[in-house]
Amino acid sequence: MNAITLTVGAISVALPADLYWSDETAWHPVAQSVEPTLTGAAIVSVQRRSGGRPITLEPPIAKASWMPRSTIDQLKAWADLPGQQMTLVLRGTPRPVIWRHQDGEVMRSTPVQHFDDVQPDDAYTATLKFMEI
Repeated sequence: MNAITLTVGAISVALPADLYWSDETAWHPVAQSVEPTLTGAAIVSVQRRSGGRPITLEPPIAKASWMPRSTIDQLKAWADLPGQQMTLVLRGTPRPVIWRHQDGEVMRSTPVQHFDDVQPDDAYTATLKFMEI
């Protein structure tokens, strides 16, 4: 399995290699708009998109793709910075990404087992929402 990493500057975090890119085939690189004229004819504009591809990484099944709480904390810190640009290496390909804040929740994390005294190595699962820029 290829490693998945997310990097900002000199800080890099390893993400679980089994995270699933759930919206990989839902996006298309072609944008189109159709405007009707006063006579009813259609003006069609077609252009290749230069960015904006969504990348949602999520566990393939419930309670899979464990990562330590320390990774969750780092991801949350990056998500809290407006416009934070990162490099996501997915399947060996580096992709410039930002968090997809327009969707609201950019990261949903859940402890594999809840403990009252949270520790940096406690196991979590997470769904992460990025946008390729």
